[in-house]
Amino acid sequence: MTKFLLSAHVIAAIVAIGPVTVAASMFPAAVRRAQTAGADADAGATASVRLLHRICRVYALLGIAVPVFGFATASAMGVLTDPWLLVSIALTAVAAGLLALAVLPRQDALLGRIDGGGAPVERAETARLAMLTGVFNLLWAVVTVLMIVRPGSTTGA
Repeated sequence: MTKFLLSAHVIAAIVAIGPVTVAASMFPAAVRRAQTAGADADAGATASVRLLHRICRVYALLGIAVPVFGFATASAMGVLTDPWLLVSIALTAVAAGLLALAVLPRQDALLGRIDGGGAPVERAETARLAMLTGVFNLLWAVVTVLMIVRPGSTTGA
């Protein structure tokens, strides 16, 4: 059962978190392109921004499966109290909070301004969003390394 849970956990991470990290990283540049295209823009520039935001929202929801399978796997392996796992859980919670409370709302606001013809998007706004997205991606990279290295593991790796 542990192998199944671990496989489900890894597959969920690849399928759910991968698209969020890529789409969120592409979003700020897509906003800048849509903004500079202005009124003469083809609908493609704005459609790209909408698509990237939708990918982030949908896959963020699917990403809930990652910690669910992760907790089940850790429980089956008997490592729920190991420090490397506790750090991973904390970093995952920070990454999820950053996505839910900062990245997605800022994407939503920028998309609304592009769609609704609101105030022009400042380059500094997209730069801040890119920075937040970079922190989100870095947190996932650290969690991934912790999951592979697992300090004190007996895998021999």
